[in-house]
Amino acid sequence: MTSRTVVHLLRHGEVHNPDGVLYGRLNGFGLSELGHRQALTVAEHLRDNDITHVAASPLQRAQETAAPVSDSHRLELATDPRLIEAANVFEGKRVAIGDGALRSPRNWPMLRNPFRPSWGEPYLEIAHRMLAAVHRARAQADGHEALCVSHQLPIWTVRRFLEGHRLWHNPTRRQCSLASLTSLVFDDEQLVGIRYTEPAGASSPKVTGA
Repeated sequence: MTSRTVVHLLRHGEVHNPDGVLYGRLNGFGLSELGHRQALTVAEHLRDNDITHVAASPLQRAQETAAPVSDSHRLELATDPRLIEAANVFEGKRVAIGDGALRSPRNWPMLRNPFRPSWGEPYLEIAHRMLAAVHRARAQADGHEALCVSHQLPIWTVRRFLEGHRLWHNPTRRQCSLASLTSLVFDDEQLVGIRYTEPAGASSPKVTGA
């Protein structure tokens, strides 16, 4: 008998970032008031889903986004470091998608290879570690549903990998809003479908941070 399992990849909610820096893997960036509301909205959206496993990136914003879902389903929140944001050499700087900062000559030495997203971790490495996290979650929730809270670029990268698209892409066209769900449907170990929903509404992919 085939076992149907769904792994939901949830992007964290809005982050409190008054200085508008690109925070990447930096510590100390939790959810804003809106981000907490978005997390609660997602938890309500998933209230009746058959979720038996919840995991999150070790970063604060992901942990805080996952908490309402793990609480509502009375599950222990697991931390999976493979769900973490991509490494980024611009961490801590005021750099946003489309703001022109990447055209500055002082940044050119870090922009020589466009196949290194966020000018750090290669796309293929992101895809492979995310896929490993997905399959661990799938195994943990076999026959049920799992939730993995991660970040925009890792989620979008593994989706493109699974859909057979090239991994190098225009970051302004990512379909991965704040607190959105990219749901991977498996029959046994075979991926049979990908769904995308925005229970907390749409947000711009140009928002600083990820």
